[in-house]
Amino acid sequence: MRKTAWMMLIIIAVSWVLAGCSGRGETDGNGNRAETEAAGVQTLTVLTNRIDLIENGTMERYAKPFELEHPGTKIEFQGLGNYTADIMTRLSTLNMGDVLLLPANMLAQDLPQYFEPIPDKLFDSVRFADYKSVNGVRYGIASGASTIGIVYNKKAFEKAGISEAPTTLSSFYEVCEKLKEAGITPVFLNYGAQWPMKTWGEELVSFMTGDPDYLNKMAETDKPWDLDNQWGHSIKIVQTLIHKGYTEQGLMTNQWESSKKKLASGDAAMFLNGNWVINQIIEAGADPDEIGFFPFPYDDSEKRYAPMLPDWFVGVSKFSSNKQLAESWVKYFVTQSGYVEEQGYLPVKINSDTAMSPQLEQFMSFSPSFVESVPPSDKFLQIAEKANISLWSGDYIQEWIASSDLQKTFEQYNARWQEARQLEQ
Repeated sequence: MRKTAWMMLIIIAVSWVLAGCSGRGETDGNGNRAETEAAGVQTLTVLTNRIDLIENGTMERYAKPFELEHPGTKIEFQGLGNYTADIMTRLSTLNMGDVLLLPANMLAQDLPQYFEPIPDKLFDSVRFADYKSVNGVRYGIASGASTIGIVYNKKAFEKAGISEAPTTLSSFYEVCEKLKEAGITPVFLNYGAQWPMKTWGEELVSFMTGDPDYLNKMAETDKPWDLDNQWGHSIKIVQTLIHKGYTEQGLMTNQWESSKKKLASGDAAMFLNGNWVINQIIEAGADPDEIGFFPFPYDDSEKRYAPMLPDWFVGVSKFSSNKQLAESWVKYFVTQSGYVEEQGYLPVKINSDTAMSPQLEQFMSFSPSFVESVPPSDKFLQIAEKANISLWSGDYIQEWIASSDLQKTFEQYNARWQEARQLEQ
């Protein structure tokens, strides 16, 4: 986060060169800002990771009531393809719009440099209220909550002769083998899309022990990665799936959009992902009654943990010229737009009376013990930054999965981590 003045000048110069170009992997869904402002319309620029909702018109539909309630306002959505990586470039040049999702790997102490405080009144009975706070001041509100499990196609299971969801890792592998024999892709990893691989990394290891502070405790050791701990266990599961032919072909290709259609049709059977993806699979053509959801059986024990995670946090840019309007949009988007309900998230409002989907009811029938996520500590994030490890991006998880000598790879990363820890002390 801390750039030298010289490096900042270089980055800004490059941004001028590219300013007239359409960034690859970015979508501007509402036309030219200058033209609308010239016409006397106040434009509010909102950055999002949901390119799909920009392209299919859903974001525009969410914006219409707000625009009618605020005459002379136009909401302009800009989508970032790999939000975790792309937003850091935007922040380095302060090209961050009016409303944006807070970077998952930003130090808490840096939030006041880029974001406006959000009034406490928006956080009454809300989960994860202090997740993005500094000295009691809050800078982001969760756009929804979710859990992680196996989203699956019931028809694919039926075709393979599978009558019930697996509850142990051994039975999970058995299910995969039956699906493979039936000509169905058992598990779609979405390895080539990169970002989904964080599910097999930070997200899985942070809940399968039942300890929400597992990641933060890594800051207290020189060697957090080992074949015999949760990191090694998680990566070995993925490697087993690949080596046994239980995953998609063309692993290096980004197949995110097409994978949802394949799971919807039953050509693929399972995703490990958040419950938010269920609606996207239904929108890709699945019959809602044919999509199920169960906790991931990451081992053979009877105890099963599942996470309670915040989705992206929404905040107001400190450099916005429309801060009051931006704050109104944040409140509207999280509480009134319909985004949380329609996109399959759990409400962040505690004791909400929002109806639970059939898939979530099925998930709850397995009686998982929920582990509520805690924010990453600045110490943990600072060590990772100094070790040049891009948390929650999925890139280094890809490297580990592809490693022919995982212990050696872990040792190389442990050496970087140890050196970074020494710099922090």
